[in-house]
Amino acid sequence: MSPAPIASLHNPAAVRQMATRLNGADFARWAARTRALGGCLQPIRLRGHIDHIDALTGALLHRYSTHAEPGGVLRVACKTRRASRCPACAETYRADTYQLVRAGLVGGKGVPQTVTTHPAAFVTLTAPSFGPVHTRREKSGAVMPCHPRRNAGTCPHGRPLSCTTRHAADDPALGQPLCGDCYDYTGSVLFNALAPELWRRFTMALRRRIAKTAGLTLTELREVLTVSFAKVAEYQRRGVVHFHAVVRLDGPHGPTSTPPPWATFEHLAHAVDHAARAVTVPTPAAPGVPARALTWGTQIDIRPITSSGDLTDQAVAGYIAKYATKAAECVGTLDRRIHPSDNLDALPVTTHARRLIAECLRLGGLEELADLRLAEWAHMLGFRGHFSTKSRRYSTTLGALRQARMAHNQQQREITTGRLPFEDDDQVLVVAHWRYAGHGLSPGDALLTAALTGTPLPELVTDRRDTA
Repeated sequence: MSPAPIASLHNPAAVRQMATRLNGADFARWAARTRALGGCLQPIRLRGHIDHIDALTGALLHRYSTHAEPGGVLRVACKTRRASRCPACAETYRADTYQLVRAGLVGGKGVPQTVTTHPAAFVTLTAPSFGPVHTRREKSGAVMPCHPRRNAGTCPHGRPLSCTTRHAADDPALGQPLCGDCYDYTGSVLFNALAPELWRRFTMALRRRIAKTAGLTLTELREVLTVSFAKVAEYQRRGVVHFHAVVRLDGPHGPTSTPPPWATFEHLAHAVDHAARAVTVPTPAAPGVPARALTWGTQIDIRPITSSGDLTDQAVAGYIAKYATKAAECVGTLDRRIHPSDNLDALPVTTHARRLIAECLRLGGLEELADLRLAEWAHMLGFRGHFSTKSRRYSTTLGALRQARMAHNQQQREITTGRLPFEDDDQVLVVAHWRYAGHGLSPGDALLTAALTGTPLPELVTDRRDTA
């Protein structure tokens, strides 16, 4: 993917494009669609038409065609979750995730308000250590030295094993290894690749532990209790993922049923702690890469979700939703795939991220590790799982929220939706014919979009046009 020039008022080409658009006869139409998209900076462009046909007679009742649109294309939102690519669509995704998570804590969106009485915990599962890195330590509100031992000695490569710096929150050194040659890059990459499997095994062990402490079999447990969850993956500065999750105990039919009296927060917390410390995932063995057993880190945080204080339902939902729009780019890597033609040394990434990417590519070339698809997910430092997931009965779905938004837009009768004043009982067939015509905005259009909608511009704007 080749980026277009930076969208800036200092870019003469962008200014000329913006002036041309402003003076065009179809600017009002273009601006209306831009506002309807909420400021999407990577809109998908489509060519085609929608026919509304009477099912009884076959008569054409109405046709919407993109010929009437500016440039002869219909722009639709990209709907990405990545804030680094499209802040506007990522904000919609974040808001939907917030509503999804909060509904599972306080009710709404089809979940009864009685769910507030169900035991729920906010759980953080971290990755193990793969070597000392620069960190920001705070104690009693004061920033402490990173690795304060002045006489800790040196590593086998002659680098000091201490750091007395009090790092600022935006210090680029945070997350970087004290010694890159000592850091376990293989372990870090394999943990990211197998973290989804480690989470799956954790949920299975959690249910088994709950059943055992209640004196039940798994089959008997399903008849009286359901474990529901919503989780998000977050990248730490060192480039490994950890998970934040809401874990809730419901009755056998989910949030609409009451869990048994013995299902308390204390029961849940004990089971979470036991399961997190018990599960392991073996890694495949390969030449020069011995098999190992991966586990969660020793830092396991389990806290109750309350109606007041620091960990309220709003705070938890906001926290999970925030990380649902981020990815590995926040630790100094890329938000796009690495191609074989890319010059690894020339990539705009940190030294630590470059070594993690290189390790993904190296391990991805081993036949024994092919199933992990490490080369394909090198830009994600090996992690290929979904960033936000939930169990089936936790609450509503993102699809249901999107469908409700579409229904609302149709009620507003936006002209580009093809909404017609037909009665609900009319027999109308809707036949659509679409062809992809590219995506993205020119630098000038990106500037206008930002001005019209207040959308912040990312560093680069991609404009890929139809070549057919």
